[in-house]
Amino acid sequence: MSRIKNPKHELYAQELAKGKSQAEAYELAGYAAHESSASRLRSIAKVSARVAELQQRGAERAEITVATITENLVRIAQKAEEQGEPAGLNVAKGAWETAAKLHGLMVDRKHHSGDPDMMPFARIERVIVSPTRAEAVEDSRSALVVAERNRRYNN
Repeated sequence: MSRIKNPKHELYAQELAKGKSQAEAYELAGYAAHESSASRLRSIAKVSARVAELQQRGAERAEITVATITENLVRIAQKAEEQGEPAGLNVAKGAWETAAKLHGLMVDRKHHSGDPDMMPFARIERVIVSPTRAEAVEDSRSALVVAERNRRYNN
């Protein structure tokens, strides 16, 4: 399916595909706010088909992007590991961590101590999420906060 001939209908479909509500998309398309009319426009077959098409295209682009990025990160990590030197291994570690974050397997969390003087020095934890996301293993970076706190108070 190609673009809808009516430009307002096309814009409405594009906004819906972006994730806007029916009412928001209706107003962004240039119509006066009216929820029942927005709902009625959504039920038109051409509009519904166009929204589905746009969402499918977006999903395909996102999938290709994630896949391409992952392939490049894996290639970088493998080449860096082949070097066997500390610098190469550090690069490999970073590439693997980035790939894990991209796929939701690892997230960074920031925790503040509650001490207003230490707010800029938040404790950062790296959390590795299991494939089932049922369990998480935390790798605490609190030693960095303690070292920074000691450095700050000793100066």
